[in-house]
Amino acid sequence: MYFDSHAHYNDERFNGDRETLLPALYEQHQVTCIMNVGYDLESSRQAVMLARKYPFVYASAGIHPHDAESIQEGDYACIEELLREDKVKAIGETGLDYHYDNSPRQLQKQAFDNHLRLAEKWNMPVIIHERDATWDVLDLLKTYHGEGVFHCFSGSVETAKQVLDMGLYLSFAGPVTFKNARRQQETAAYVPKDRFLIETDCPYMAPEPFRGRRNDSSFVYLMAEKIARLKGISKEEAAALSMANAKRLFRIE
Repeated sequence: MYFDSHAHYNDERFNGDRETLLPALYEQHQVTCIMNVGYDLESSRQAVMLARKYPFVYASAGIHPHDAESIQEGDYACIEELLREDKVKAIGETGLDYHYDNSPRQLQKQAFDNHLRLAEKWNMPVIIHERDATWDVLDLLKTYHGEGVFHCFSGSVETAKQVLDMGLYLSFAGPVTFKNARRQQETAAYVPKDRFLIETDCPYMAPEPFRGRRNDSSFVYLMAEKIARLKGISKEEAAALSMANAKRLFRIE
């Protein structure tokens, strides 16, 4: 029933219960698809291994902007090797993060552009991370001719319009459920029914009423419920729409 379009089960916080949690998500919580997202080479390799093991788990491969400064010659070739795997369905997460500035901005831009070129070369969607860097991200996307999704989108309706005009999708995570998240909620209500995804971004940003806990995909239904209320549709329809949208974007049968 639910497609968690952005999760990190390659994170060490799942080391203690990963092998019991993942089957339970499928068998008990109706989470029938998960996109497990890589954020550096090692986590991308781990994402691939989990996708090999669990039929309902898929993987992406990429390097987060936090690590742009540490990218070495040959790293992109390693990413391309992972892209040959049948269950790798996206490139990323990549993008720009000016909130923490863990890597110099120019190196972040270079890395993001390199990921976009890989996405075009391999005809695969890109998973975009953006924080406090909206205009530079949009500027770099002007020459991009592929598909993709802004994950954990928190921008305004005006920014959403620009993203949608580029043919990209918007994904909503735990913050859309927060009581003071008026902007995210206005945007989620605005986004067309065929262009939104839901995600947990676990283990981060658990939704209300579980803020402060380790997040996992068993909470993804709360994003479906919230978007359903914002759009005036049923939770089941919101789940079905987000499932269809994610499968279309990631080209999953």
